[in-house]
Amino acid sequence: MTLAPATHAGPTPSDDDLVAASARGDQRAFAEFYDRTAPRVHGLVRRVLVDPAQSEEVVQEVFLAVWQEASRFDPARGTALSWLLVRARRRAIDRVRSSQASRERDLAAGVRDLDAVRDDVAETAAIRIEHARVSRALEGLSAVQRQALELTYWGGLTQSEAASRAGVPLGTMKTRLRDGLIALRRLVEPAVA
Repeated sequence: MTLAPATHAGPTPSDDDLVAASARGDQRAFAEFYDRTAPRVHGLVRRVLVDPAQSEEVVQEVFLAVWQEASRFDPARGTALSWLLVRARRRAIDRVRSSQASRERDLAAGVRDLDAVRDDVAETAAIRIEHARVSRALEGLSAVQRQALELTYWGGLTQSEAASRAGVPLGTMKTRLRDGLIALRRLVEPAVA
């Protein structure tokens, strides 16, 4: 149904007629349907969302969807107004759920990213005690084992670089490192137990 020009004083089309005409691409019918129903849709959406800016966005989304999907309206299942209000309510509730999920994700990420409360004094003391234990245990190693560990772990050299610096073959350096770690573990573990 194409609407008559505004100067024509014919019968006023129903909301159902306006949606049917909109489904056929009649922009004036859609504009009239919008003018008739927008305040009610906005009121409903505003009650659900509270936020004025989000409410206006959702109202725009609802009417865009109505324009694009007007052909899906079935007058046998209800009036155009009830069809519109159901769509508006659902869209508003979806926005609330989406916002809530987003806030929960942000909160979860924020909690995850928070640094755990630390006792720096206790941590520093524990590190110093552990350092003293390892230093004493290093004294129990042979000179070549201590040298291998100092070059690689404390000096930051690779095994090849440490072997070159110590003037020994790579295999010898690897053996000294392995034996030194085993001996160090034996010397430190009794203090832990």
